[in-house]
Formats: sequence, structure tokens, C-alpha cells
Amino acid sequence: MSNTPSTTAVSGAGVPLAGRTVAVVGAYGHTGRFVVAELLRRGAKPLLVGRNREKLEALGDLAPGAPVRVASTADAGSLDRALAGASAVVNCAGPFLETALPVVDAALRAGIPYLDVAAEQGVGAALFDTYDERAREAGVVVAPSLAFYGGLGDLLATAALGDWPDADEITLAYGLDSWHPTDGTRRTGESNAGQHLVYTGGELRPFDYSQDAFPWDFPQPLGTQDAAAFATADQVTLPRHVRTPEVRAVMNLAPLRDIRSADTPAPLPADAAGRSAQTFLVEAVVRRGEDTRRAVAGGRDIYAVTAPLVVEALERVLDGRGAAPGVRAAGDVFDAVDFLRALAPDHLTRLDLPARQPA
Repeated sequence: MSNTPSTTAVSGAGVPLAGRTVAVVGAYGHTGRFVVAELLRRGAKPLLVGRNREKLEALGDLAPGAPVRVASTADAGSLDRALAGASAVVNCAGPFLETALPVVDAALRAGIPYLDVAAEQGVGAALFDTYDERAREAGVVVAPSLAFYGGLGDLLATAALGDWPDADEITLAYGLDSWHPTDGTRRTGESNAGQHLVYTGGELRPFDYSQDAFPWDFPQPLGTQDAAAFATADQVTLPRHVRTPEVRAVMNLAPLRDIRSADTPAPLPADAAGRSAQTFLVEAVVRRGEDTRRAVAGGRDIYAVTAPLVVEALERVLDGRGAAPGVRAAGDVFDAVDFLRALAPDHLTRLDLPARQPA
């Protein structure tokens, strides 16, 4: 559980996103490009940050005239120069085990919100454990894992929880028709090997993927499929603001087979927005005693949907709808139901939420 939010004002709170300069670290990556496009769609001014000038300048077709700043996470001075003049920073540069802490440090020095799209559990845990007090003192929101694997599950579980003060168990069921990983996903998987965690018995514990498969009843049209336990960032974020001893994640086997195969190709664009044809369905199941509540979201392309998730969060931080400083989980700092509805139907083509409980 997080502590009582500080009343310290957050830098930039009350300011709309349109017209604001937002630094995107790792802007030329697969997900970074989607984030840049979403910022432009909402009227923001992306500031393109990365290690490779040539790749940054090649984004001219996506963001004509956007400023380019070369920076390395090993050089604090270059990061400070890269963030100068920005209202916030969105970190899309993985592996986040290497980039998150230096970029957070730079954001705190600049006094601006930090958000990332990390799926690595160790990154989120490190930020909650070591940066919360510093972020509160600086009046800065630090929001990790605002991505498909992290923010979406956290928001769905929070929405399903409703007025319940706690839960006996939270399960997040991820159903994907396929998973064609990006090069960044491959590199992250290699760097994160042996560092997977599950939240059980009221604590994070080591986890590996050697366990047996089991049948799982996904919402239609997926139905019953063989599934396996899975490690996700929301297993780190949810226990920070929800009283529960168990948060588990499961995934159907088809995407797990894809990502484990070296022969699975990278995702290919299938529409004008650059999204792949991949579809997903995520269900949050919250149990309290004999009662169960559920929330379901569906859509297309787990990498593409990350962009509206993190940019919607950023907009809410800047305009004051999620302004409590500190290291914050999505469902803790935002109105989960309102947030998810803001993404439907353009980004979440299916959204089934429980009715709001009377106050």
C-alpha cells in the first residue's frame, strides 16, 4: 500500500498537454514511434531523445521539425541537456533495467513528471522502493509501467475492485492471438532472464516459466484455452495500492510459443496507423470471499495500445487529474473507470466494466 499522498504541488499540474513539449527517450524505437505519433495527435510537441542521431533525424517523416537531442543514460549531463525545456519525459528506451533510474534522476533534477512503458518488474519495484520519498519531496509524479503489460491490467483490476477496500485474490488473464516480438522485446527478455517475480502470500517472490499448463476460461471469443502462469508488471504495481495477498497473471499458450521461438518475426504494420493485425483480450478477475467482479478490455496491437495508455496518463498528470507526487501506480493516481472509458472505442474496441457502486 502506498502512503498518504503528499499535498506538494506537482510541476506542470493544471496545464493541458496541447502545446507542451514532451521529451520522448527512445523515440525511434517501435513503441517510441507510436508514442510520438500519439503526442502529435493530441497537439503536444515531442522532443526526440536517443543515443543515435541518425535514427532520431530519420523520424522527420513522423515528426517534421521536432527537435533532436542526443543523450546517453551513462552521461547525466547529456540527459540534463536533453530534458531542458520539457514539461515531462516519457521513457520508451529499453532495456529499462539500464535506462529507467538515470532518466528518473534527470527528471527529478529537472522537476518534471516521469512516465515509462517498462514491463520489467525489477524496474518498477526499484522505483517504488527507492524513489518514492525523493519524488514526493520534489513534487514530481514518477509513473512506471504505463503500458499494455502493467498499466492496463492495473487499471482494469482497480475498476473491477470498485468500492471494495481489499481483495482476497486478483487474477489478470491475458489472451493474445499471437505475439510477434520487437527487437526491443527480445533484448529485454535476455537482460531480464532470471529476474521474473510473482506476488503471492503478500510478497514478491522469484518465478520461472517451467510450470505446467492448465485450462483457462477466457471471455469469448477466445473461450477455454490452455494457459500458463505469467509474470507481469501489474503484479508489482497493484499491491502498492490494493490490499491483497495474491496477484497472479495467466496467458494462453499461443503467444508464449511465439515469443519463445527465435523464428517468430517482428510485428508488421497492417493499417495506416502502423498497427499490426494482432488482437488481445485482457480480463481482470477480483475475488473477495464468495463474490467476484470482472473487467474486460480488448483491442489490437499490444505495442500500439501502449501509446494512448501512457499519453492519456501524461495528459492527466499535467492537467491535474492525477497530480499526487511520488512513485505512483496507474490505478492509484487515476480514476480507473474514467481513464479506461477515455480509451474506448478508438484504442480499446471492447470494454466491459462493472457498474459503479452507489456511494
